[in-house]
Amino acid sequence: MIRFNNDYNRTGHPAVLAALAATMEESYEGYGIDPCCERATELIKAHLNCPEAQVHYVIGGTQANYIGISFLLRPWEGVLCADTGHINVHETGAPEHVGHKCLTMPNTNGKISAEQIKEQLDIFEIGGIQEHVVVPKMVYLSQPTEVGTVYSLAELEAISAVCKENGLYLFIDGARMGYGLAAEGADFTLADIARVADMFYIGGTKCGALFGEAVVITNPAVQSNYRNAMKQNGAMLAKGWLLGAQFAALFTDNLYFKITESAIAKALRIRDAFTAIGVEQFVESPTNQQFFILSDDQMAALETDFTFMFDHIIEPNRNMCRFCTSWASTDEEIDALCAAIAQLPC
Repeated sequence: MIRFNNDYNRTGHPAVLAALAATMEESYEGYGIDPCCERATELIKAHLNCPEAQVHYVIGGTQANYIGISFLLRPWEGVLCADTGHINVHETGAPEHVGHKCLTMPNTNGKISAEQIKEQLDIFEIGGIQEHVVVPKMVYLSQPTEVGTVYSLAELEAISAVCKENGLYLFIDGARMGYGLAAEGADFTLADIARVADMFYIGGTKCGALFGEAVVITNPAVQSNYRNAMKQNGAMLAKGWLLGAQFAALFTDNLYFKITESAIAKALRIRDAFTAIGVEQFVESPTNQQFFILSDDQMAALETDFTFMFDHIIEPNRNMCRFCTSWASTDEEIDALCAAIAQLPC
């Protein structure tokens, strides 16, 4: 089977594995206090234009999300997010488990807007019973979104402005940040993300690393004691250099950006193959995630040789499916899928 079900179905980019192998003859201080993490932080901060930023390394995206949320919020405070937001639909209630409700808003192609956020804040302010309800104190975004769309710089700046005007934190889930940065038409940089957000993370697991996410805290007012929060939540890896070495490899010679750009180019070939036979896109995505509406027969035909993600039934004989590429997707695999698409029943 050729896998297009996700972007983490291979071990890790060869450069990442080589960097890990190179640590085998060395010994290091534990818990992320080591030359590998220092080097990774130096390379990442070169992209941020934010000298005061802190960079911390955790194992996975769910950890990055719920620790960040619980670190920034008081017990009675909640998170405004899209109803399709990862923390709301794919993390088994992790934010609620640490005591913070997801305050959802309807999405438009995976996104929420500054206007929606302001409307929710207005509703809270005029409600008259603030002490009886969860207080909105954070906005959570995914960049890219769960359906592969990307916020423009203007959208990010508008949301950030609403947050700053109303004393809310802006947290950006960057599990697939590399694919957002490399997307067609993307007009933002990591420095822009650092400027608009209080906290965000740069995904490694889905962007070529064996595992790991780099959490960036740009707001000096909330930087104290994040490592304590990591330790309390089981996110402080004793062999922390294993995370630092991976991110140092990914940010050497811009490898992170090169491999995500390559994955997107392959994903767009898949998009074009489906479009050529008239298959409808669920949403227009410029990233490595491509979503299509397939008939039962089309799904069955492709499932013979390919693995992809079935998301949900829109209506009878209309199924929303995702095809995902990564650094490991080969031209031969894309060729095979495109050839199979061309033979699908219409």
